[in-house]
Amino acid sequence: MYHRAQLLGAEHLPRNGPVLLVGNHGVWGYETPAFFHLLHQASGRYPLGLAERGFFRIPLVRTVLPWLGGLEGTPANALAALREGQLVVCYPGGAREVFKRSQGRYMLRWEQALGFVRLAARAGVPIVPFAGFGVDDTFFYPPGEERLCLRLSARDKYRVPLVMGLGPIPLPVRLTFAMGEPHEPPPENASETRLKAFRDRVAASVRRLLVRACHA
Repeated sequence: MYHRAQLLGAEHLPRNGPVLLVGNHGVWGYETPAFFHLLHQASGRYPLGLAERGFFRIPLVRTVLPWLGGLEGTPANALAALREGQLVVCYPGGAREVFKRSQGRYMLRWEQALGFVRLAARAGVPIVPFAGFGVDDTFFYPPGEERLCLRLSARDKYRVPLVMGLGPIPLPVRLTFAMGEPHEPPPENASETRLKAFRDRVAASVRRLLVRACHA
């Protein structure tokens, strides 16, 4: 209710069988529970989200994530979930999108990502693209944001921006999610060039869906 969240294109969400949903992540990943709730409402299925493996090395986070439908995003875990017929959600941008700076709002950080393509190809499951709008507007970045980053590890992608809302409460922006038509993956033995081309097609679909969600 607080964010008046809505889901467009729910007809592209299969009611059964394995499927991999791929899309953009919002700042701090705050939007995920609302998105998962909408997926459950639309399909009657409980989604599993592939979470950044580094998050499972943080004591409190690794305890909370499974309660929220989070699954440690190893190739073995992801493949097993799909072979069990699960609805699996993947954010290829991972921590780079969750902990983005203000200039990175609504930008996909999939430059080197091929894992989700190889996963879909190996499992032989379609990829349903999605996009979330409003997800990078739930908090604002205070002046001097670079100085206010909290470093969780030596890796740059784990520099956490200290964002603000109405105090600790997120801003009451509307969250709109849009889903697109499924993409059938290339064969498991496809060349890396073909895998990259498929990744870029999925990314282009997500960008188009982002525009649709923005104007809904």
